Amino acid sequence: MAATTTPKKRIDLLKGSPSPSLLPVALLKSAAAHTLSDPSIFVPGLAYGPDAGYAPLRESIANWLTSFYRSSSSSNPVTSDRVCITGGASQNMGCLLSVYTDPHYTRNIWIIAPAYFLAFRIFEDAGFGVDGKMRAVPEDEHGLDIQFLRAEMEKSEGSAKKKGWEHPKYKPDRPRAKVYKHVIYCVPTFANPSSRTMSLDRRKALVRLAREFDALILADDVYDFLQWEAEPGGEANTKVQERSDRKTTAHLPRIVDIDHDLDGGAERQGADGFGNACSNGSFSKIAAPGLRVGWCEGTPKFAYGISQSGTTTSGGAPSQLTSTYFHTLLTNPAAQQTLQTHIHTTLQPAYARRSTLLLSAITSHLVPLGFALPQPNRDIIGGYFAWLALPSSLHCDAKTLARRCAEEENVVIAGGNLFEVPGDADAERGTSFERNVRFCWAYEEEGLLEEGVERVGRVVRRMLEEQQQGRVEEAGFVVVEKDGTA
Repeated sequence: MAATTTPKKRIDLLKGSPSPSLLPVALLKSAAAHTLSDPSIFVPGLAYGPDAGYAPLRESIANWLTSFYRSSSSSNPVTSDRVCITGGASQNMGCLLSVYTDPHYTRNIWIIAPAYFLAFRIFEDAGFGVDGKMRAVPEDEHGLDIQFLRAEMEKSEGSAKKKGWEHPKYKPDRPRAKVYKHVIYCVPTFANPSSRTMSLDRRKALVRLAREFDALILADDVYDFLQWEAEPGGEANTKVQERSDRKTTAHLPRIVDIDHDLDGGAERQGADGFGNACSNGSFSKIAAPGLRVGWCEGTPKFAYGISQSGTTTSGGAPSQLTSTYFHTLLTNPAAQQTLQTHIHTTLQPAYARRSTLLLSAITSHLVPLGFALPQPNRDIIGGYFAWLALPSSLHCDAKTLARRCAEEENVVIAGGNLFEVPGDADAERGTSFERNVRFCWAYEEEGLLEEGVERVGRVVRRMLEEQQQGRVEEAGFVVVEKDGTA
C-alpha cells in the first residue's frame, strides 16, 4: 500500500455544515444588538416564551414561506397558526416522535434510502430500533419506489391486525394530539445524501398513500432555499451571481403544501384535521447551526400538538432568545441586508460556484475512472452533496475506499454504508450502498475542492493498479464476484 511521507493538509469532503467563511456574522451581530438594546424585545426574549414560540417570528416565517413556496397562490398563504418554533430540525424530529407516535401501535418508520444517517439514532431513541421497525424504501429517479412502499405497508397492516395492534399502548387519548400508524421520513428536495429531488407526481402519490394508511410524512425541507440553475448538461451555472433571475421561489411545492391543497386537505370529509404531512425546517444550513432555531409547519391542529409537548410546556419555547434575532434578520427594514438577501446574493452564488468546482473535478478526475452521478441532467441544482457510484472495475467497498483516502491522502469522504437503514440493507432491493460515496461541497474552502477530488482519484488509480498486479488481499480489498456476493 502506498503511503505519503509528507503530511498533507486535511481536506474534509464529509462534513455537512455551512462553510465558516459564509456565516452571516455581521447580520447576527446587528440582530443581537437590536434585540438586546430594546426592552420590549429582550424581556420576552429572555423569558420562557409561549409554547408555540416567539409570535413575531412565527408571523415573519409564515410570510417568508408564503413568498417562497406559495407566491403563485397568494390567496392561500401560510398562516402563523400553522407554524411552531423548534430547536432545529433534529430536535423537532425527536419532539414529533414523542408526541405523534407510539412504539407499539405505530407499525413502522419508513425511511427513503439512502438516508441521512444521524436520523437513525433519533428513531432508535423513540423506541423504533427493534423488531424491524425501521424499514428502508429504495429511492428511484423520481424520488422513491412508491409501489414497493405500498406493498410493504399493506403487509405491515396485515401483520399489525394479526397481532391485535388496534390501539396505542403507551400514549393515552389526548385531544391535543393523535398517534399515527406509520411515519414516512424523507428529504424531498436535494436529498441528503443522494442530492435527488422527488418529482411532483411522486409527491402527490406519496400524500395519497399516507392518507390511505394513516401515515405522517416527516419531510426534512432544510435545503430548499439553496438552489440555482444548471447549465445544459447538469452542471451548476457559474454565472449565477451575475444573473437577475436568481431563484427566489421554490421550483416545486413542498409535500406539506400538497397535503394542504389536495382534495380539500385536512378539512376534507372524513379527515381528523391533523393532516398527513409536516415540513421540518431549519436555519442551520442557511444561517448557522449553533443558533438552534427551526420551525415545523403543518395544519393548525398539528402545530398546536407539537407546541404542547411536555418538554415545551415545562421549559418554554425552544431557542426563545435567538428566535428574536431571526425575526429581526427576516424583517428589519433598517438593515442593509436581511437573511433573504444573504441567501440570494451570498449563499446561492457561493454554493453554485462550489458545486461547479466539485462536479467539474468529478467529471475530470473520477468519471473517466468509471464513477457515476445520479440525476445528471437537471434544470435546478441545490443543497450540499454529490452522490457517486463506484466504478464496477474497482473491487472494494466504499468503506475501504474512504479509509484509504484518509490514510494515504488525508481527504475525508463518506462511505455509502453510513446511509443504510440499520438492519434493512438489501442490495437486490437497492437499499445497500456499499458501492457509493458522498462528497460535500459546502464546508471546505473553494480552493481545496478540486484537490480533494484529485486526491480521491489518485487513491482509486493506485487501487486499480494493485488489482492488476494481483495484490488484492494485500491491499485489504473485498473482492466482489459477478453475482454480487463477497
